[in-house]
Amino acid sequence: FADLLLDTWDLQLERNGREHRTADMGCKQLVVRRGQPFTITLHFSGRGYEEGVDKLAFNVETGPCPSETSGTRSHFAMTDCPEESCWSAVIQQQDGESLSVSLCSPPSARIGRYTLTLEACTEYQGSSFHIGHFILLFNPWHPEDTVFLRDENERREYVLSQQGLIYQGTCNYIFSVPWNFGQFEDDILSICLNMLDINPKHLRDQNRDCSRRNDPVYIGRVVSAMVNCNDEDRGVLAGRWNDPYDDGTNPMSWIGSVDILKRWKDFGCQPVKYGQCWVFAAVACTVMRCLGIPTRVVTNYNSAHDTNANLTIDHYLNEKGGQERQSWDKIWNFHCWVESWMARPDLTGDYDGWQVLDPTPQEKSEGVYCCGPAPVKAIKEGDMQLKYDIPFIFAEVNADVVYWVVQGDGMQKQSIQSSVVGKNISTKSVGKDSREDITHNYKYPEGSEEERKVFAKAEHEKKSVPEEDEALHLKIKVSEGANKGCDFDVFAVINNNTDVERVCSVRLCARTTSYNGTTGPQCGLTDLIDIELEPRSEKRVPMRILYEQYKDNLTQDNLIKVVALLTDHQTGDVMVAVRDVYVENPPIKIRILGEPMQNRKLVAEISMVNPLEVPLSNCVFVVEGSGLTHGQRVKQLEEPVEPQAEAKFRLDLMPHQSGLQKLMVDFESDQLRGVKGYRNVIIAPQPM
Repeated sequence: FADLLLDTWDLQLERNGREHRTADMGCKQLVVRRGQPFTITLHFSGRGYEEGVDKLAFNVETGPCPSETSGTRSHFAMTDCPEESCWSAVIQQQDGESLSVSLCSPPSARIGRYTLTLEACTEYQGSSFHIGHFILLFNPWHPEDTVFLRDENERREYVLSQQGLIYQGTCNYIFSVPWNFGQFEDDILSICLNMLDINPKHLRDQNRDCSRRNDPVYIGRVVSAMVNCNDEDRGVLAGRWNDPYDDGTNPMSWIGSVDILKRWKDFGCQPVKYGQCWVFAAVACTVMRCLGIPTRVVTNYNSAHDTNANLTIDHYLNEKGGQERQSWDKIWNFHCWVESWMARPDLTGDYDGWQVLDPTPQEKSEGVYCCGPAPVKAIKEGDMQLKYDIPFIFAEVNADVVYWVVQGDGMQKQSIQSSVVGKNISTKSVGKDSREDITHNYKYPEGSEEERKVFAKAEHEKKSVPEEDEALHLKIKVSEGANKGCDFDVFAVINNNTDVERVCSVRLCARTTSYNGTTGPQCGLTDLIDIELEPRSEKRVPMRILYEQYKDNLTQDNLIKVVALLTDHQTGDVMVAVRDVYVENPPIKIRILGEPMQNRKLVAEISMVNPLEVPLSNCVFVVEGSGLTHGQRVKQLEEPVEPQAEAKFRLDLMPHQSGLQKLMVDFESDQLRGVKGYRNVIIAPQPM
């Protein structure tokens, strides 16, 4: 018999991409998921394959130093009965000189870039043919994969969806901003794999790093560290939480991860400036979804950053509600992290499921700025010793806040509140644009027996008191319509829960603030007012907050911190209530003109009214949406937008993907920043 000579081959990109749900990654390379067969066709020249005469075998290799022992190389012969636990090749059909072969990796294979070679032997002679490269990803559709997720709708949302919503604002005023994850956009997969290849663990020991890439726990920890650059590890984003942002992009301006990841690559893996928590979390979500690990962005309201790990956040105020001294412990208005779905065979007990990963650099974990994966179940149960970083996240959702009021004579009075930390933990619902509240995954109901047991296990002495046990109750309410450019009212509401008359004095104070808890200048203060409260009655003390007073100091987070201080004349006790008020941006309107259809022109009309009493200068609209825009579209307005006037423009689109897509808009100007809007567009498939 003559030698068996391979002439050409077909990696069947379209069919494999469709079956492995990777077709959206473009058809330039073969991208498949582990544990699932993929088909290639071999075309021989001169003669076809003869069973019994020709022996065919394949080699797959990944990483710089592939070896069988590390699981980064495999040599496997053609077989009739494939084994689940290792690589296999089975003949599907033969047609003259063509041979279709089904290849399959084990569901525990290392993910990453592979090379594929064919060895053909005939009696005494053998030849080797380099067939090409392919990329192997995690497979949430395979029951044996450690990232297996049972529900198809959840897999669509947490792996395949390229757009989402991220929750911001305050626990009293929750709103969402749109985000373009774009994990299947051109080049993103390659950037994500490069991120794994320049991580310090890989540079220290390439063989060990590649051999651990079958484990989502390991990958999650690497991604959590690489999304920030705090370890000088060539990470993706530099964080910054205050002006100026002039030497980079203001964190408020981003509306997607693609731009950030491409900039990082184009600048030779120099950190992109700047990120804040939701930007870090969204980029991590893109990377994890891209690699095939189900992931969602989660927002925790009133998130505690407890630096000394005593589960108590101490705040010192003066008698006018101002900050008396700097405290490293902070309450963030909201804080975002991600949850990724995976099994935890490294832990004893049932800790499979959602795991917290937090790429925002806050504290070091094993010497590196990363956090997690921490099983959400372990946070709820107070299992502090499990890997990784449970005590820090437990504090973020459970710490107590104690306010100390420092009086003129230096005396300190303590005011303990009902629980304020870890509220309304939120993520986007599966398949729709509403908010899913997942607080119950993180903590038992307040005051329940289970909560008491968890706190005992976590050695956390709960200081906060239930509302109904307070003799006097103090809270802050806001009038409807705290809109940018307008004055608005806030009220201290005092309830007397006793059967006797009480006398107290109350003062309100307001300051601009940032979402990470840093306060700015005062923008409102009332005199000390004495109040007599009948038994079981309620009284209100108003304070008007004037645009004139807040306009110059409002940060781009649009937040004003209102503090109410109450002194009970009978007991001398001091009470503190705090509320962050979100000052609303104007809405962006998006109209779609024409019949939305794949590969047919579509026009979007985008507009916004200037709510301020001054013109808006240097106005820019940025528009993007996977499947709709082919990258970012930027529209700079030539003229300033006068007060109460409308900024408006039209944009031509050519949608290249059918189905539900999101068109996202960000508006920037010198006077008004980070205004967001989006619109869902259903694109009809192109008629065949």
